[in-house]
Amino acid sequence: MAHRPGRLRILLVTGNRNKAREIEEILAESFPGAFEVEISGDIEKLEIQSEDLAEIALIALRSVLKKIDRGKWDSVVVEDSGLFIEALKGFPGPYSSYVLRKIGLEGILKLMEGESNRRACYRAAVAYTIDNETRVAEGEVCGVIAEKPRGSRGFGYDPIFIPEGYGETFAQLGEGLKNRISHRAIAIRKAAQDLLSSIKRQ
Repeated sequence: MAHRPGRLRILLVTGNRNKAREIEEILAESFPGAFEVEISGDIEKLEIQSEDLAEIALIALRSVLKKIDRGKWDSVVVEDSGLFIEALKGFPGPYSSYVLRKIGLEGILKLMEGESNRRACYRAAVAYTIDNETRVAEGEVCGVIAEKPRGSRGFGYDPIFIPEGYGETFAQLGEGLKNRISHRAIAIRKAAQDLLSSIKRQ
């Protein structure tokens, strides 16, 4: 892909194609024509065990920076996210991807059987570079866990997460709305706005 002058070049390091597509769509919709995103799923990241998403994302980003020529891009970006369920004391949290692979949505719903408190929050941390700095932007959206999976759009925990103010899951509401209100959208927009503001100040 040839670089288009005037666009900021972003290297997004993730092996999750759904996440990559979602981030590209959020940037394209919120900042039309401002960013050119390159996806890399081949760069190995250091993924520490921590309850702090921001720490996980920052350390992963710093491990990536040791392996690349960061001067090729205006910013290098790593995102980490998780679903924090109140009744389960924040589980699965930073281990959301692993838990989903191991027990699936049905496993989470089984843990929630008979539980009246179904409050949960999706959280995201976006670690990114500006010049020689590394920064983190965070986003959160809260809601409740559905009684059963609903909807076929979205990915991950979307079929069981109902955001506040809505009666449908993210998987029912669809990507268009999710990309405006999600934890990831909030965090990505904060990081993108910071990048654009930084460039303008130079």
